Amino acid sequence: MELLSKTLARVKPSPTIAVTTKAQELKAAGRDVIGLGAGEPDFDTPQNIKDAAVRAIAEGKTKYTAVDGIPELKKAICAKFKRDNGLDYTPAQVSVSGGGKQILYNALMATMNPGEEVVIPAPYWVSYPDMVLLAGGEPVIATATLEQDFKLTPEALEVAITPKTKWFIFNSPSNPTGAGYTRDELKGITDVLMRHPHVWVMTDDMYEHLSYDGFEFCTPAEVEPRLYDRTLTVNGVSKAYAMTGWRIGYAAGPEKLIAAMRKVQSQSTSNPCSISQWAAVEALNGTQDYIAPNNEMFVRRRNLVVSMLNEIDGMTCPKPEGAFYVYPSIAGLIGKTSAAGTKITDDEVFATALLEETGVAVVFGAAFGLSPNFRVSYATSDAALTEACTRIQKFCAELR
Repeated sequence: MELLSKTLARVKPSPTIAVTTKAQELKAAGRDVIGLGAGEPDFDTPQNIKDAAVRAIAEGKTKYTAVDGIPELKKAICAKFKRDNGLDYTPAQVSVSGGGKQILYNALMATMNPGEEVVIPAPYWVSYPDMVLLAGGEPVIATATLEQDFKLTPEALEVAITPKTKWFIFNSPSNPTGAGYTRDELKGITDVLMRHPHVWVMTDDMYEHLSYDGFEFCTPAEVEPRLYDRTLTVNGVSKAYAMTGWRIGYAAGPEKLIAAMRKVQSQSTSNPCSISQWAAVEALNGTQDYIAPNNEMFVRRRNLVVSMLNEIDGMTCPKPEGAFYVYPSIAGLIGKTSAAGTKITDDEVFATALLEETGVAVVFGAAFGLSPNFRVSYATSDAALTEACTRIQKFCAELR
């Protein structure tokens, strides 16, 4: 009898976590490493949110809570959806988990049957396909290329949907590309979904508040209200409020689905951290004044990185609408050889050589389902980004 599950054999560890871990190991060994792999803001959690957490501790709010969230947080989430997205939900339609990843996982575990399919646009966040596999389903990848600005076309979605499709996972602004769908672009997607009433929609809106240059965020159930009854709208406090380590994600959807997700959570982790929940109440209900200044810094950093990477012959780096990532293509560098003698056969080899020869850690594009590319997180200081991009320029200039 084998020790390990056959289901586990279907999945692989997170490549983004692996890159971050490798960079940390090299730093600990004394190497000068600049990590551009982590998907988290470098800003500290705002003081009002930290103060709310301290108050919660002082007031003894440190016990078990309801499995999927305290009433106060569910009320704050309902208010957020109404305020920001024009969506009406009741607390019974809301679930709170230990991060957005757990929300997605709970939903898939609660709904997937063997052989059922989930359509996932590529480039995708690395965990989507593997969570589908863990839940017993089959990921169906629908590719959105550089020429399409990394945005899935309605035609590509139509082709990907089959009678076995259970879910369509949608992420805008995107991790890893930062691409954001306009209302008209999203309407084209929702029109396709309206023709397939058996398909449910899981929309990952984690980067909602990180959008730039006048880009206006919208979410599927907002654009097409008739999708409301089969949409799980997912969000969290990690990115906009610099609360990645606090581990609070949330979602709203039909009560039957939310109840099923609650059952999964009740038999896995039970409630999210009570202190983090009270901090999230303050994040959603308190001042939002720091979001705009933080976004101004992200815009400056984005423009810096895009400009410097586009100076490299053989590299193309689009300017994204949101999030804090860029996803440059290295199509013009494939087949060349680095100064240390490594032949660049694909983006994984490129990223490995870049780390080993220059100390710059990025995530290779194959991890996100589209090559030859790599992802840069520009959620770090201007100085670190300038130095990292200078090293990338030098590495590429020495390719022969």
